[in-house]
Amino acid sequence: MKSIKVTDVGSLKNELNKYKKGKKLDIRYFNQAARLAWLGKITMSPLDAEDETCQSWLLHVQPPEGFTAHFIDVDEDLINEIHVLDAEQGKYLAEIMRAGLSARAEELEQLNRRDFYFGKFFQTEGDTPASGEPSSGS
Repeated sequence: MKSIKVTDVGSLKNELNKYKKGKKLDIRYFNQAARLAWLGKITMSPLDAEDETCQSWLLHVQPPEGFTAHFIDVDEDLINEIHVLDAEQGKYLAEIMRAGLSARAEELEQLNRRDFYFGKFFQTEGDTPASGEPSSGS
C-alpha cells in the first residue's frame, strides 16, 4: 500500500487529485473486468458521490465461480482488490454490466416460457424438435 506523508499538504492534495481522476486499466485487465461485468461479477461505486466534479469509479471484481470459472481466465491482480477507474472506463463497464443483465434476464424469460415436452414429443409433419435434429419417429 502506498503511504503519503500527512505533513506535506501540497503533496497530499496532488495525490488526492490523482485519485479523483482515476486510472485506466490496461487492455487485458479491462477485457477481463468487462467479461465479469457482463456476468454481474463486479461492484462499482462513485469514488466521491458528494463531489460533482469527480467522475471516477471504485471497482471491485469478484472471481468467477463454479462452471464459469472453467471458461473465464482472470489475473489474480485484478480480483478481490479495489481499483480506481477513470470516468470513461467506469461508464463503459456500467453499460456492459447492464447489457449482460438484460441478456441474461431475456434468456431466463425465454427458458421459463419454453415447452420442452410438446416441442419434442408432439410434432406435426415438417416440424423439427427443439434440439434442431430430426426425430427418429417411433
